[in-house]
Amino acid sequence: MSATSDIANAKPVVTRFAPSPTGFLHIGGARTALFNWLFARRHGGKFLLRIEDTDRARSTQAAIDAILDGMRWLGLDWDGETVFQAERAARHAEVAHQLLESGQAYKCYASAEELAALREEQRASGKPLRYDGRWRDRDPGDAPAGAPFVVRLKAPREGSMTIDDHVQGSVTVQNSELDDFVLLRSDGSPTYMLAVVVDDHDMGVTHVVRGDDHLNNAFRQIPIMKAMGWDIPEYAHVPLIHGPDGAKMSKRHGALGVDAYRDEMGILPEALCNYLLRLGWGHGDEEIVSRERATELFDLSGVGRSPARFDLKKLQNLNGHYIREADDVRLTELVAPRMGFVMDDEQRDLMTRAMPVLKTRAANLDEIADGAQFLFRTRPLDMDEAAAKLLEGDAPALLGKVHQALDALGNWDSQSLEAAVRGVADGAGAKLGMVAQPLRAALVGRKTSPGIFDVLLLLGREESLGRIADQAA
Repeated sequence: MSATSDIANAKPVVTRFAPSPTGFLHIGGARTALFNWLFARRHGGKFLLRIEDTDRARSTQAAIDAILDGMRWLGLDWDGETVFQAERAARHAEVAHQLLESGQAYKCYASAEELAALREEQRASGKPLRYDGRWRDRDPGDAPAGAPFVVRLKAPREGSMTIDDHVQGSVTVQNSELDDFVLLRSDGSPTYMLAVVVDDHDMGVTHVVRGDDHLNNAFRQIPIMKAMGWDIPEYAHVPLIHGPDGAKMSKRHGALGVDAYRDEMGILPEALCNYLLRLGWGHGDEEIVSRERATELFDLSGVGRSPARFDLKKLQNLNGHYIREADDVRLTELVAPRMGFVMDDEQRDLMTRAMPVLKTRAANLDEIADGAQFLFRTRPLDMDEAAAKLLEGDAPALLGKVHQALDALGNWDSQSLEAAVRGVADGAGAKLGMVAQPLRAALVGRKTSPGIFDVLLLLGREESLGRIADQAA
């Protein structure tokens, strides 16, 4: 059994996903949420959601709605009510004042001008930019009456701190590298660093699984926990997702928000979850991993330390697999809004019947919608350039013979249709493709389509014969 499993079995697992509502649900955030969800579900624990909306200027209701919508779409249900960090500001301040009273924090009266001068001096001398602790041991009575102040943590100065991270391994930082960072701003509002620690404690979080860009924060947050006498959670800092060129994922690599993969690219949620799971986690050479299988297998020991590269082609290939596995009625409901017109019940039924042949080669929902257009076109069909070329020369005469042969059929079934078309080809001394290509063009107005006999069956006798007659000599 892995070390992670031993820890998980020691007490009930509680994980959390804590996005900031300043935009869409980021693709990297979605993977973090998935890893937290899987770890909690694997160990029979709880998965919590916290919206870190303390940046009131940038947080929006639209972003909150987008995050919740993306989570639901991905099937990442959370336990209990959603926690909004901004609503807990009084609790955060309460902890800061407790730290003041116990001597673990202090009031700092350094002005903005003083601190700017300090940074400039440190920058000029090549020193790290950090607060120098000038009010750490100074008597608050030295400050002018009514002067504004911030509350700073008395960070440890001696020794070192080690985190045994479940992804990054053992990481050590010298305490001399830490500074006395701000807990409460001069207006009494809590900082992010304080709020995160208080919320994780109050929510009972046992495992913090997040991006490795937060690893340095852990070394600043742990001293708050120690000062309060709180348990320290287990950490797993997951490498960020990179683009195909190895750089951090950004807009120039394509879509960043989960909603774009759903709305603009026609990706299924199960495909995106499977792909995100395999970005940095693996179990042998398994590529197709269902949610049930992932819940059985997932553990933090399987997460790699190296950043994974996002490959859109791999995602599309995986999406094609899940499209072929998906229920036809469900696909019809997903594809219908992409057709460009409002479909009635009869048209939806036709698409559902066609779905087994429409979905066979599609990599996304838009490709299904595009491939389904021929079902609903009105006569006479507009031909694209490739189809028009297939209808030149002897094609109209061949189509006339096809029309005659099909019109004479008693049964409109695959076997009868194929026999009739082959008969025309044999009679013309041609291969089946020489007849099937102009026939496809006449039926769908394009060079490509599902199998020609599937097309004839789906369109039915009357519509098929009408379209053929429109192009026949």
